[in-house]
Amino acid sequence: MGPLPRTLELFYDVLSPYSWLGFEVLCRYKNIWNISLQLRPTFIAGIMKDSGNQPPALLPRKAQYLRNDVRLLGQHVQVPVQFPKDFFSVILEKGSLSAMRFLTAVSMEHPEMLEKVSRELWMRVWSRDEDITEPQSILAAAEKAGMPSEQARGLLEKISTPKVKNKLKETTEAACKYGTSTDSAFHPSHTEHLLHHLPPCTNCSLQAFGLPITVAHLDNQTHMLFGSDRMELLAHLLGEKWMGPVPPATNARL
Repeated sequence: MGPLPRTLELFYDVLSPYSWLGFEVLCRYKNIWNISLQLRPTFIAGIMKDSGNQPPALLPRKAQYLRNDVRLLGQHVQVPVQFPKDFFSVILEKGSLSAMRFLTAVSMEHPEMLEKVSRELWMRVWSRDEDITEPQSILAAAEKAGMPSEQARGLLEKISTPKVKNKLKETTEAACKYGTSTDSAFHPSHTEHLLHHLPPCTNCSLQAFGLPITVAHLDNQTHMLFGSDRMELLAHLLGEKWMGPVPPATNARL
């Protein structure tokens, strides 16, 4: 019997194109590396507010760089990312609250569908320039991912319930509290402790300021990595082999 898989948590929001890039890379490696990948739908606007950060698109020079950066990274990672035509409306006005509440409901009741539904929401907003805020848009993404219509409608009805709202809020708060821990009492269910309002580890020194966030639980340590371009460092921490964003054994076609 080999060593137990190491737990990786990916905190993401479908409004973030960098989250999509990191998501696809980790999904490709989840059956190559000895890891257990846990997807954590998170509300990026909540992290921005908590950290005092601002979307890079609000700064003209960053916005110009962002567009080119995402295009080149999409080609490199083989993800069909395209900027929405009305970028500022999509990012700053419409947002992703309903979509992330829906993904939260999926994670709570049908976690086996979370990867596919998340991907379809990204495909809508970041590849086909389609809406992800209206109920019919969310249902269309779920059904395209293979979720039965009745099941999707049932989940959509629950996104306004306190249970789902609180779960998304708690996951977002957990991302804001994560950091690097050397707490000997740490174990892989640390997120559940945070989500149930238990005190965070006393040695945490880093806090989320954007997405994606990858949290690696290794022995008695918790490592938080920001961005989609830290996968080679993640491989180093795991003691695994990095074979680029498209490892040979996977089918990257989306």
